[in-house]
Amino acid sequence: MQSIHDVPRESRLMNLRGFLLCALLLLLGAGLAPNLAQAQAVVLTQVQRQAYLNYYAPLILQRAEEDSSKPGRDWISNYDFDRDGNFANNRYTWANVLASYVAAGAAGTGAYQNWRIRPTLYSSLVEYQDGTRKGLLLLYHVFHPVDKMAGAIHDWERIEISIRAVTGTPGAAGEYVGHVTVTSHGDHVMRSAGSSDLRFMQVASGKHVMIWQADEDTGYGSTHAHELHFVQDAYSTISASVSSNGTADVDVTNDDDKNVHYVWVPETSSAAVTAWSAKAISYSSASSLASRRDSQTSWSQVKRITYELQDLADVFATQWGGSTWWTNWTDDATEEVLLQSPIVNEAGLAEVPAGLQRFYLGSRDAYSADQTDGREGVIGKSWFWGGYSAEQNADDFPIDSGDDFGGYSGAGRDSFNRNRADASGDYGSLGNYWRQHDFFVHSGVLNTSEHNEAGIWLVGTWYLPQNGGFDGRWAQLFDDRRDFEAAPLPPPPPPPSCPVSAAQQCENNGGTWNSITCTCRALCSGCQIP
Repeated sequence: MQSIHDVPRESRLMNLRGFLLCALLLLLGAGLAPNLAQAQAVVLTQVQRQAYLNYYAPLILQRAEEDSSKPGRDWISNYDFDRDGNFANNRYTWANVLASYVAAGAAGTGAYQNWRIRPTLYSSLVEYQDGTRKGLLLLYHVFHPVDKMAGAIHDWERIEISIRAVTGTPGAAGEYVGHVTVTSHGDHVMRSAGSSDLRFMQVASGKHVMIWQADEDTGYGSTHAHELHFVQDAYSTISASVSSNGTADVDVTNDDDKNVHYVWVPETSSAAVTAWSAKAISYSSASSLASRRDSQTSWSQVKRITYELQDLADVFATQWGGSTWWTNWTDDATEEVLLQSPIVNEAGLAEVPAGLQRFYLGSRDAYSADQTDGREGVIGKSWFWGGYSAEQNADDFPIDSGDDFGGYSGAGRDSFNRNRADASGDYGSLGNYWRQHDFFVHSGVLNTSEHNEAGIWLVGTWYLPQNGGFDGRWAQLFDDRRDFEAAPLPPPPPPPSCPVSAAQQCENNGGTWNSITCTCRALCSGCQIP
């Protein structure tokens, strides 16, 4: 791959000037010029932000690798599907107990009825002033509890959707999708507006980019391990095939026709849900919604399932150095982040305070010999900071062999030759810590030069409301809905009736009385505890 540094200095300077001028013209056309002058900044409301994430949520057509002993193994899920508050046992539980959950639900035995699979895309958005217009970056994290035939835990695949000329009403006239980027293992494959590979299911309730996802198998030389591809067939073509009960497959980028066994539909898009007759996974419906297939089939056999949106930031408090991070994570990977403001929950209560904070990102696997699979949480992903190298196509093998942007170190330059410290003014951050609001916005134009990408590092206090910004990566917009399903957890038993005299005696002797367990904690010498 040729770099600008491969040519003589004189030619290099001429090429650089030409590149910067070209980039400036491209960015002006794309609305990504610096905010030298702009109209009064307007920010979206929380309801509008939720509406945008819902309206543009992707439609995912997925291949499965499920024989009769692995029903549901390729389901999209929620981190805490078994509701034990422990992510470190997810791989073992999903691989070894999921089939029992499915069978128990079908038989109505009541076993595992406290589980909530809740297929989830963990989402966030970045709102910024795009010249005199509003721009949005919508991030969707597709979560699977296992990967590579259950050899790895916590599979993260993501989809980024750029919305330009944002109106405040999703899908209104003049608004358009600038580009979509999918992560295929370590590569970031981009398609921009006008590409024939960018196909949408356009309905009244949403504009859903169509993405195909592989199963969890590991077969190198072919699509594998939940990687993502763009669907190349028009929705009208797919719809016609569904109506005629044709073969359930689609054309995808960088490969041939691929089988479809699941269609994942955003639950809030009523028109899409109706068109696909999509159902929610519950204890009683789980068995009927498990594919149990790994070969070609017809559309009538494809399972259509709804998914919900939750927040990427839901997980961050569990990774913070001031929490019990060791329950779910390891210190094999850490990230220092300078938080200018605290991370707060849906109720507005601070979960992680402002200041320089350490996050522990290694994936803990309680059933692995070395306690980890070597993967990192999303704060450690380059795409979380926008600092990825966009590519036309993913590498076949070795994977992730494309160029590196180098945003963290400061090597990564935008179209105005700025690195992230030039944008923030904090040169001490380079190679030492991320600033909370460091973010690179891609223009949608591919640049194959090492350490250069077309786009801009967002500048200064871009994230403040008065500047038209909102950094939703750290925000929690969606209700956690911990009890959302038809069969809620049984209520806890009532506390035992405790004699008032025992409590009084405990306190008189300097003890601490627990009215739930009817016990007296220490310091209570000689008192009779019932």
